[in-house]
Amino acid sequence: MLKRKHVSILKKTLLILLLTNFLSACPNSPKDNSKNGATHLQTTEQETLVYRLGSEPDTLNRLTSNDAYSSLINSFIFDDLIKRDNETLEFKPKLAESWEISEDKLTYTFKLRQNVKWHDGKPFTADDVVFSFEKIMDKKVLSPHLKVYYKEIKSVEKLDDYTVRFIYARPYFKALEFVGGIPILPKHMFQDGKDFNQHPTNRKPIGNGPYRFIEWKTNQKVVLTRNEDYWDKKNIPAIKKILFKVIADDTVAFESLKKGDLDYAGLRPIQYVKMTDTPHFKDNFIKHKYYTPNYSFIGWNLRRPYFADKQVRKALTLLVNRQDIVDKLRFGLDKLVSGPFWFQGYENDPNIQPLPYNIQEAKNLLEASGWKDSDGDGTLDKKMNGKKIDFEFTFLLPQRDFSKQLAAIVQKDFSRAGIKVNIQISEWAAFTRRLNTRDFDAVSLAWSFGLDQDPYQVWHSSQAEIKSGSNFIGFKNAEADKILEEARTVFDKEARTQLYNRFHQIIHEEQPYTFLFSGASLLARHKRFTNVKVYKLGMDIKEWRIADE
Repeated sequence: MLKRKHVSILKKTLLILLLTNFLSACPNSPKDNSKNGATHLQTTEQETLVYRLGSEPDTLNRLTSNDAYSSLINSFIFDDLIKRDNETLEFKPKLAESWEISEDKLTYTFKLRQNVKWHDGKPFTADDVVFSFEKIMDKKVLSPHLKVYYKEIKSVEKLDDYTVRFIYARPYFKALEFVGGIPILPKHMFQDGKDFNQHPTNRKPIGNGPYRFIEWKTNQKVVLTRNEDYWDKKNIPAIKKILFKVIADDTVAFESLKKGDLDYAGLRPIQYVKMTDTPHFKDNFIKHKYYTPNYSFIGWNLRRPYFADKQVRKALTLLVNRQDIVDKLRFGLDKLVSGPFWFQGYENDPNIQPLPYNIQEAKNLLEASGWKDSDGDGTLDKKMNGKKIDFEFTFLLPQRDFSKQLAAIVQKDFSRAGIKVNIQISEWAAFTRRLNTRDFDAVSLAWSFGLDQDPYQVWHSSQAEIKSGSNFIGFKNAEADKILEEARTVFDKEARTQLYNRFHQIIHEEQPYTFLFSGASLLARHKRFTNVKVYKLGMDIKEWRIADE
């Protein structure tokens, strides 16, 4: 649920709202800035990694945050019970030294390590795990994106200080992933009676991972430093400090990168393809391109009368020239998608193709649905509840260059069909508030997720009306609900794939989103960092070393 998210493989596999930063091409030619460029960081220590953030998170509370920025930062501050191996993608121990799963797959018992401490020196115990689960399920806590993954748990028991047991009411095929990856907070930090959702610790997190939180200056930076007392002595990272610089403008960020004020940043397609083709850039930086599970979309608020009819939504998709957007704005680097699954994932049905760009067919569908220009003013209208309304809506987008380009394209193409689109670009915090209160007509966003998708969070009707829920467009379909519920209990991948293929077909028929594309991760990092590997799910900065060591 967000900028492309360039997060290490250690990130949560929860669906995470991503702020899109699919940026437009521009006519600039490559320039060699070697005379003014820096060959290494000018403003920071040699052992510091300076990482660009396109915006800052609303909070660093692991339970209430639902954006890419907080997930990224917290991945350095906190450890989980288990983690995926970078190479094999199999689960291996982390805070838990071992675990057992009952034969009926209803009981998961974890034996915790006894040498782990929170960054303030307090011991990490089973109490922290139980507390975190209880807070996730607390109705007062704003964590609907997490509740859906733990709602089938019947109880969490502390067997002793270093043993905890999760008992499910019914099997869930991702149970190990979620109980082993449950976001854990230090219980002792939240025992002062203050509001959990607004607690001061949410801006000054106390973790148990390889980096400690140092500072957060609003709209400027977040600073982490290496935890010298990290429990996992064999995996203490080489990089001593991570400075997350908040730079909203992508052009400014690119100039900062070239000057040496950034070590690591995402690139616009035009930057990746053309603007990095200079001697200075090649001498100092290495580019990376890879694909991780994600897709971007335009979401239609189905509560609005314009978008209640699926034939109208299909017409809207036919009006968006997505291939042209990919070719011209994304330099052909992204992959068109037709539904809610990653194009490389087994859940995706390759037989379902994206709808074509077809303005005439869209006009026919709109007319068949009762939308006509009855008064000749150039805008479609229709009588609803005895009152004529014009087909005019507001398109809400996050503050990114690509948002402006996408909005202009949609506005132009929709106008050709007689639909008036008003554009509203909003900064991230205000944007998410609008989503949470359902105060929008249409939005553009992207979802990022992990392996083995469970789309329940985004598509089940139970998530449509709850505060801050991820089904913010209000999609409701009885057959889809039944499939999503059943699929969660199916451990056989082939059987689950059949269910998800049918779900894919339902979404394709209903068109609650206009699905755009799966974006390529385009990155540049300074050459002074070594031991950099690209895995199937991305890069792990904790492995990086510094060439001058």
